[in-house]
Parts: sequence; structure tokens; C-alpha cells
Amino acid sequence: MATFMRRRTFVTFAGAAAYAAARGSDYATSTEPGVAPDWEAPLFDLHRHSKTPVIASKLELLKNGSKYFLRATSQDGVTGVALVKQASDYLSMVTNVAMPFFAGKDARDLESLIDQYYIANYKMAGQALWAPAAYVEQAMFDMFGKTVNKPVGALLGGVRRKQIPVYLSGSGRETTAEQEVEVYAKSLQLSGAKAVKFKIAGRMARNADVYPGRTETMLKLARKTYGDDIIIYVDANGGYNAAKAIQMTALFKELKISFFEEPCPWEEISETKRVADAVDMPIAFGECDSSFWKFDHMIRTRALDIVQPDLNYNGGFIRSARVARMAARAGLPITPHNTQTGAAACNILQFASAIPNIGPYMELPFRGKYDNEPWASHSFKIKGGLVEVPEGPGLGVTVDPAYLAKAQVVAIAGAKT
Repeated sequence: MATFMRRRTFVTFAGAAAYAAARGSDYATSTEPGVAPDWEAPLFDLHRHSKTPVIASKLELLKNGSKYFLRATSQDGVTGVALVKQASDYLSMVTNVAMPFFAGKDARDLESLIDQYYIANYKMAGQALWAPAAYVEQAMFDMFGKTVNKPVGALLGGVRRKQIPVYLSGSGRETTAEQEVEVYAKSLQLSGAKAVKFKIAGRMARNADVYPGRTETMLKLARKTYGDDIIIYVDANGGYNAAKAIQMTALFKELKISFFEEPCPWEEISETKRVADAVDMPIAFGECDSSFWKFDHMIRTRALDIVQPDLNYNGGFIRSARVARMAARAGLPITPHNTQTGAAACNILQFASAIPNIGPYMELPFRGKYDNEPWASHSFKIKGGLVEVPEGPGLGVTVDPAYLAKAQVVAIAGAKT
């Protein structure tokens, strides 16, 4: 049965040499003006893809029904569109902060723009700052890719994979143990996936289960039902303190659980590190984080083994690729947290197609039913445990222009003249 590495094992990833290049270590000691942390070092020479500027002359937030889209239009009339996650949660930040900042900017400069955006808005740092930046960045990457006729994966260093192995997620806590095992049994059969992830404990529940014995019953039944060939991961969503999390790993080792995600509340790094230091199983962490310093600290101190930034919460492709570079230097895989399905899954697929040190499976929620999205050119399905990376330019997904024409224009930001 395939598993992740054991604790303290370092892995060499094919093609990761550029990511694991020598650190720019002057930041800690230099007194010169303008010195920057090494995590800001450019990863991609985006200018090599176009000799002329690719200006986002107009950015629009659109809404059709409950769905939001971010549309970027270049000075040449090329449009890029990103499906926006949880836009209503961050609406004012999207329209008042992110869109005005990036409007009129050159997509070839996205690496430096991301850093300038942080400096301009650092007091608001966190998901509310970075998710809106991700929406705009994704739309601008789609626009850029369509301008130069290349997929986003090619802009992120080159396409390495055309198919992405996925693990099934989307597990809930409103079900019984038996119901949850049955849902995944059907989903495994339909998808051919080789790995699943169960939500255990109660979310941020201070050691309480959803009901007494649910976690143990569910995992034992899952292993019995699926057999030893299916990989099982678990996610506590911060449900335990360190002592309880360490205690639970005895059960997980007995059942050959392959990683333990977010054992303790995400802000309590010291608690998670206590677990990581005490147990001999991989700890996955990072979905709620958006601080480069914190990721660097967690990786350096080995508070985790599998690095899990969310492409939206962490600010987009560039920032997540930089976290991947930190992980590669430590010999660790990156397995981004992902809750987007259907057409929106293009983000995780493009990222995984290019990044050298991704883990063996990417996260894709699937509960036996696919989204019905007739307005999109792609709605990604899992076949034999794999999902095809779209080969078209940009994000690889086209949104029906007629569908967007019916959308409400929530906000517009244009180039300053």
C-alpha cells in the first residue's frame, strides 16, 4: 500500500533544482536599503513569454445567480475569466483593494506586483487580503495565457504533467460513521480514485468527537470496507490539542492512515509541532496560512511534513509556487488544500501540472455527483483516479460569453489615465 514518507525523511523531486537553489541569505544580516527576503526571489521569467506589455486595462467583478467571476480585459481586447470562490465573504476587499491595485498593470510583472500589493496593504494581511488578490491574479494569468497562446502551467515554469492523480475529499460531519464510509465507497467505485480523506473529530472542538466513537468507528469500517489498497488520510480541522492528537495516532498507525491533517488549531503552531515531533507519521498543515514567514518557520522547524497552502487563501499561483520552493528546499512535498470542483478545478490542475514537488495526489472534492455547469467548456471528471489537465490557453476553461453577458456587473476598475 502506497504511503507518504516517514517523519524526518527528505525527498528529492525531479526537476526541483531551480526551486532548491541557494538561498539569498543576506536578508537576516544585511543593513543595505532594499534588501528583500529570499522568498521574494523571482521564480518565473514571465517577460520571456511576451516582448510587449499585457496590460489589464479593465477588471470586472461579475455575478450570475450565486456565482461570481473576475474578468480581466487586456489593452488588445483579450479577456481572462476566473471563477471566484467565496466572493461574497470578501466583496469590499475585492472591489476596493485588489481590483484598483491591479487594474492597468502589466501581467508580465505579476511576481513583483504581488509583493507591492503586500507592502501597500500589509496591515490587512490574511485571507481577506490574499483571496481577492488570488482572484485577480488568476484572471490576469488567464488573460496572459490567452494572449500568448499558452496554458498557465507553461507560464509557471513549464507543463510537467498532463494528468493529475487525485484523492477524494468533501467529507462531512453531519453524517454517521456508516453513512460516510458508504458515500466514499460509491465515490471510489465511480472515480477509480486510490485515496480518500475523512474529516475526523469535531471542527475546532477541543477534543470532542461529533458523537462519541464516530472517528474510530468510521476509520475502522473504512479500512475493512476498502481494503489495504486504498490510501486513507484524516483531517481534524483543529479538533484536538497536542496530547489528544498524539493519542489518536496509535489508532491511525494501526489502520495505516497515510497523513494526519491539521491536528491542532491552525494558529497554534507550537501545538502542531509537538505532535509532529512526537509521532512517526506525516503531518499535513497550512491551508489557513498566508504568511511567508510562517510557512518558512514551519518548514524550517519541521512542524509539518506535507505543506498545504490554499491557492486562494494564500494569494494565488505565484505565492503558492514560492511556498512550494520553500518546501522543495527542505525535501518536502506540497499538496495544496482545495475545495473547488467543476470548472473551478482548473486552478489546482494548472498548478499541479507545473510544480516539481507536488505530492502523489491532489485534493479534489467528490461525493459521487458532478457539478452541472453547462456554461463552462470543461467540467472535470475523475477517470481511473486521474483528471486531465486542460490543454487550452490560460486556465484552459472557456466560460460561455452568452452566460457572462447576462451577469450583473458588480464593480469595474480601469487603468488610471
